[in-house]
Amino acid sequence: MTAQQTFDIETRGRGTTQITEPVSTIVRAAGIETGLANVFVLHTSCSLILTENADPSVRFDLETLARRWAPDGDPAYRHCDEGDDDMAAHGRNVLAGSSLCIPIRHGELLLGTWQGIYLWEHRSASHRRTIVVTVLA
Repeated sequence: MTAQQTFDIETRGRGTTQITEPVSTIVRAAGIETGLANVFVLHTSCSLILTENADPSVRFDLETLARRWAPDGDPAYRHCDEGDDDMAAHGRNVLAGSSLCIPIRHGELLLGTWQGIYLWEHRSASHRRTIVVTVLA
């Protein structure tokens, strides 16, 4: 059995937005006792991450790391059609990823105590992002 649903998230620009609850709601509604949830974002300048959900300084520090991995406005970049953060956002997407696969047990996401699912916006400006959740038995 397979179920699939999409939802949109409005970001406030660069940073993380927790999406654990909407993903959990979709998983519960699918009625699948044991399986996998694939979470995929339909964009190339943001990412999905599974990370610490208790201490926000972890996500702040991830942003610090990302600035080092892929700095805005690097003069070596050729692609800058949408501004100084354009290529850096694409690079961060490649490094952090566009999808997650999470086990389902007893009809719920099987997450660790301190794990949360986040959309990580890599662009400076706010964006509307579409996320696809596919639940597989």
